[in-house]
Amino acid sequence: MCLAIPAQITEIISDETAIVDFGGVKREISTILVSDQNLQPGTWVYVHTGYAISVLDEKDARESLELWQEIFELEEKL
Repeated sequence: MCLAIPAQITEIISDETAIVDFGGVKREISTILVSDQNLQPGTWVYVHTGYAISVLDEKDARESLELWQEIFELEEKL
């Protein structure tokens, strides 16, 4: 199973790399798999193992982040 986390691009470094923000944690990722998209700061992407694997809109990113938060809260109760 593949788990991908939504992150927002904060900086484009090159045609193949960017800096993304995971809720305050910034990391450099590869954008080679979505290089045909018009990536720019503010773009939301799903990130898996250091690679942006797809682009998504802000609404979908926020919904996904809310679901992740629910999972974390349930896990704390166990």
